[in-house]
Amino acid sequence: MPMLKAEDVRFQYEYENEAPQIVLRGINLTVEKGSFVALLGHNGCGKSTLAKHFNALLLPTGGRVLVEGMDTAAEANTYPVRRLVGMVLQNPDNQLVSTIVEEDVAFGPENLGLPPAEIRQRVDEALAAVDMTAYKDHSPHKLSGGQKQRVAIAGVIAMHPDCILLDEPTAMLDPKGRQEVLDTICRLNREQGMTVVLITHYMEEAALADRVVVMEGGMVLEDGTPRQVFAQVDKLRALGLDVPQPTALCAALRQHGIDLPADLLTPEECAAALVQRIQDRKA
Repeated sequence: MPMLKAEDVRFQYEYENEAPQIVLRGINLTVEKGSFVALLGHNGCGKSTLAKHFNALLLPTGGRVLVEGMDTAAEANTYPVRRLVGMVLQNPDNQLVSTIVEEDVAFGPENLGLPPAEIRQRVDEALAAVDMTAYKDHSPHKLSGGQKQRVAIAGVIAMHPDCILLDEPTAMLDPKGRQEVLDTICRLNREQGMTVVLITHYMEEAALADRVVVMEGGMVLEDGTPRQVFAQVDKLRALGLDVPQPTALCAALRQHGIDLPADLLTPEECAAALVQRIQDRKA
């Protein structure tokens, strides 16, 4: 059974005395347990709206969303769905509720009515998972942006979700903070098997995923591995999206007659391919 499944999902916002705003137009998408999916698209394409359907913050106008087989539209499933699927927002300040880091992380488990000993264990495990144990007695609001976001992630994983949705979690961070958060996301996915859905505008972040889904106009246009999707440089640029810098460089060099693969993603792969071409010419 898949972790998340959207079946012909349609959604529109209703406004008084105005025409409805159609946001999702028949989305079909399956996210397998333990996978890492990057969701791409320019602002207004519907990716954040789709993410909110996966933890029942929004309910579809048409079609249905299933979380481990549970229909999110059934009121009895709302609480179980939100325990299975946690969400991290772009601005960590919107998720910090206490004046001490460990108290903030404990907020969710406390609201589940768990025994104090289990809350303590969950808080310790969550802080260790995001490498923030040393800051447990600090004030969250005095931390760096990357540290705040890691505390926000700890607060979500202390709820023991099977899946975590992250809506542009690095958009407000400097490069160091971005790397801290990305390392945490990858560790949760690869070491703990947590299903991850990452919404991002950074193509290098999307390249870390197992799978990339591109949305446009409330529909899924592309769905494949990072190599498959980012090899379509011209198509992505026509949608107003970029590709990882090594991929862009190789595309530019190909236009000047240098034969390079279209699916290179990393600087190391790009450098190796260039060295190989130089050696081939010398030979």
